[in-house]
Amino acid sequence: MTAQANTQNTVPTVKLLIGGQLVESKTTQWRDVVNPATQEVLARVPFATLDEMNAAVASAKEAFKTWRKTPIGARARIFLKYQQLIRENMQELAAILTAEQGKTLPDAEGDVFRGLEVVEHAASIGNLQLGELANNVAGGVDTYTLLQPLGVCAGITPFNFPAMIPLWMFPMAIATGNTFVLKPSEQDPMVTMRLAELAMEAGVPPGVLNVIHGGVDAVNLICDHPDIKAVSFVGSTKVGTHVYNRATQNGKRAQCMMGAKNHAIVLPDANKQQTLNNLLGAAFGAAGQRCMALPVVILVGEAQQWLPELIEKTKTLKINAGAEPGTDIGPVVSCSALDRIGSLIATGIGEGATLVLDGRNPEVVGYTQGNFVGPTIFSDVTTEMTIYREEIFGPVLCVLHADTLNDAIALVNANPNGNGTALFTRSGAAARHFQEEIDVGQVGINVPIPVPVPLFSFSGSRASKLGDLGPYGKQVVQFYTQTKTVTQRWFDEDEVGGTVNTTITLK
Repeated sequence: MTAQANTQNTVPTVKLLIGGQLVESKTTQWRDVVNPATQEVLARVPFATLDEMNAAVASAKEAFKTWRKTPIGARARIFLKYQQLIRENMQELAAILTAEQGKTLPDAEGDVFRGLEVVEHAASIGNLQLGELANNVAGGVDTYTLLQPLGVCAGITPFNFPAMIPLWMFPMAIATGNTFVLKPSEQDPMVTMRLAELAMEAGVPPGVLNVIHGGVDAVNLICDHPDIKAVSFVGSTKVGTHVYNRATQNGKRAQCMMGAKNHAIVLPDANKQQTLNNLLGAAFGAAGQRCMALPVVILVGEAQQWLPELIEKTKTLKINAGAEPGTDIGPVVSCSALDRIGSLIATGIGEGATLVLDGRNPEVVGYTQGNFVGPTIFSDVTTEMTIYREEIFGPVLCVLHADTLNDAIALVNANPNGNGTALFTRSGAAARHFQEEIDVGQVGINVPIPVPVPLFSFSGSRASKLGDLGPYGKQVVQFYTQTKTVTQRWFDEDEVGGTVNTTITLK
């Protein structure tokens, strides 16, 4: 495990990664990394000093001088090795993630695996980072483009996917020839650090990948530092808006994937059992702590009669510590997250929603101190209610009703967020109409969480995304590179060129 014992404290400390070395921070500001199922302090994470953060950026800037000229095949081979190391260490990575974040072990392995897919994509960078060429755009003149790296790039990642989101960011940035400074969530940085160690083992040169820890000061330094050229962010809308505005005002590229309020629309012709099972997994899996979770379901027409069966199926889900076999729902990440979810449930009751399944204060034998909240379902929810408007980020499902598919589409399109949505139906005509009319970035047809594989780009929209390009796939190659256009002409030895300032005639 990355965190190593401090000589003055029996609790391990999480290190910084600067210039290829794991560094013990000299800071006086530390935060505990806590197991959300037990409240055990697993490690202490530093809030890096200004000098340490500047040293990480300086290391990345120096490494860029040589890394940008590293042959593309050599870069690709590093990621071939890296994906092998991630596979070999999958169980260890999942165990660390479960301990510090609370996910079930299957969820934790899925977290790592979805990041691994991007690493595999990075290994094919030779086919992705290709320019274009046009022959004879004028007499004896050719024009071609080069996709060249930007320099030092940076990423700020959230607590809910501490393996997947970092792997969305730094592999593609590094594969395209940039260097990287990563700031993981201070709530669960240990699995991120283990992934960074494996990247070094795979052959990432010193300084190409650096990791700092901290809070708002680290975020602001990334947005402000003149040597950082691009910033990638995944997290809350409030912080993401701040990052985007501050980074772009400082002349940086920025992509910010932010909050969501995803909807599933269920038509009465859908496969009932498959749909209900999908709703359970999408609404309550990972304790609802996913930006692509389904916290809202709209039951259309006669599908409204499915609610009692949905409630009964939900009652069968097992709440326990993530490491316990057979667990369906683990704890939420922190005591403050638990308090916030409880407060929003109380607000929903106060505003008139019907609490048809109350998951508060579940009894979990052996884990009385855990941050547990069971699956919770509200019916009679309206779009004016707080539980509909705010992202709860917990295992809470809001059930709304609509008379027609068009009514449901209008409801979804009226929501300011546009991260993901899904339709459950057996009708191809209904599905075609839905995908054409819905104004949401990622659409699932009988797929509850339509996160695309890395061959495509993550494409949230509206208030869920700031910036034009997605965080992986083909779009991210454009984000991490700048296009240089070269127009060239070669003369024969006895050929005489045109007069000074004569423009090329295209004919």
